[in-house]
This record gives sequence, structure tokens and C-alpha cells, in this order.
Amino acid sequence: MVAPRANWKGFIKFGEVAFPVALYTAASTSERIAFHTLNRKTGNRVRREFVDGETGDPVERDDQVKGFEIEDGRYVVLEAEEVAAAIPESDKTLKVEAFIPCDEVDDVYFDKPYYLAPDTMGSDAFKLLRDGMKKAKVAAIARTVLFRRLRTLLIRPHGKGLVGSTLNFDYEVRSSEKAFEEMPDLKIEGEMLELAKHIINTKKGEFEPKQFDDRYEAAVAELVKAKIEGRSLPKKKAAPAAKPNDLLQALRESAGMATPAKTKRTAANVNAGKSRQKAARASAPKSSSPGGARQRRAG
Repeated sequence: MVAPRANWKGFIKFGEVAFPVALYTAASTSERIAFHTLNRKTGNRVRREFVDGETGDPVERDDQVKGFEIEDGRYVVLEAEEVAAAIPESDKTLKVEAFIPCDEVDDVYFDKPYYLAPDTMGSDAFKLLRDGMKKAKVAAIARTVLFRRLRTLLIRPHGKGLVGSTLNFDYEVRSSEKAFEEMPDLKIEGEMLELAKHIINTKKGEFEPKQFDDRYEAAVAELVKAKIEGRSLPKKKAAPAAKPNDLLQALRESAGMATPAKTKRTAANVNAGKSRQKAARASAPKSSSPGGARQRRAG
């Protein structure tokens, strides 16, 4: 098996202790099914081309520059070397600025996870930092220039190594107040709250990532396989429309404290069926002989 290639190599420094580390991608979408855009008529791949928005003429790569729009139709042009000059200088060092409780950072700030492993020398110092954080139950806040930007990482012990999650900048995280501003100020208590707690307790479990499959990916893979083999394509079943229900009744049914309404209707239908059968037998003509009756039953 080919060893993964490091995305970044540098040093971690806490206090006056520094040691080399390598950073590897922890989550990737490269295994997902990818499509190409084709010309329906020829079956050839379609090539993307940049054209002038006004003239429609193709624009070659050497004539393409970055521009920041200052108002409608007016831009500030930035050359490639000018953009490169804005990239912060890097000394390839993750400087630990503070150790904080592991649960102090809100999850909405988490961006991408990376594995941090010792690179050649310095494994003793690496283990010291890892085990020290485990014992103190803390995470490290560190900063370095990563992928052209000065990034903040939350570093935590993870198995035999460390995991560093890049954090979103504060201006990138939207306030939750806007999302929740129209929520009514309701207080849930009494039986409804107790039923909800009961259902939650009966549904407690553990997080097992392998149990959660990517159904879309699997469906697309099956679709491609069916097309290759010339089989009929699977048809999507229409999902039943959701109906609003009584919250308290739904909670009682979920907790097993009430007979579901569907069961009641089924029982009613069964009783109605029995009544119809009795009425049919009562109105049917009676046989004049036992033999005739046996013949009708047999037929």
C-alpha cells in the first residue's frame, strides 16, 4: 500500500520545544463518483473556455487577470505577482499560543480536519505533547501559514497521533440570531417534556460512522452499472406525503403509551368486514339438503 503524501511539512512549537511534523488530509471527497460534461451529439467531452463578457471572443490564459469589483462594471485589476505579495511569509512553524479545554470551541468554527504525525526526528517530543494534552484534557490553539493564508488550528490528541482542525474565521461564521429570530418563545413542560425525555433515553446509542451510508452515491453507482450492462434502470418510488399530527399523541405513540391511530382504523376496518360477512350469510338462501350445502361449500 502506498503511503499517503503529506499536504504540509513543518514544525510544532510549544514553549521552547519544537519538533518536525507532517500534516495529512483526514477527510477527502476524491472517492465520490464524478461526472464529465459531454456533447450529446458526438459523445466528446466539452472543454471549458473563458470568453470576453462583451465581445464573446476567447481570452487566452496570459490575458486573464484578477479583478475586484468596486462598483457595477468597474474593477481594480491585480496582477499575479501583486496577489502573491499579499501572502504572509511563512516560517513553517505551528506556534501553540494557548491550551484550552477541549469543548471550549464551538463546532460551527470547525473547517477541515488533518492528521498530524511526527516527521522523521522528534517523536519523543511529539509523544510528550500528545500525552500531556490527554492527561490535562486540553486542546492546543496554534497558528501558521497554511495554503496561502494564516490559519488557526485546533490540535487535539487522536489515537496514536494528533488531529488538527482548521478553524473558520470569525467573519465567516454567521450569527445564529438571524436563523432563530422568528422562533416563538414557547416553554415545553409537563407530560410532553417527560415523554420526550423518555424517548431520548430509549434511543441512546453510540456513533458508528460505518452505519451511515451515502445512499446517493450507492444509487448513482447502481445506475451506472445498469447502463453498462444494458439493464432496465431502477425507478424511484414516490415517497408518501407527510401528514401533520398531534404532537402529544405522536409522543405517546413513540413512547408506547398509546395505541397508534392507524392500528385503531385497521381494527375498525376488520370489524366492519366481519359485520358485512355476517350480513351476507344471513341474506343468503338456505340449502334444502345437507348434500347441497356441502357441494356449495366445496365449490
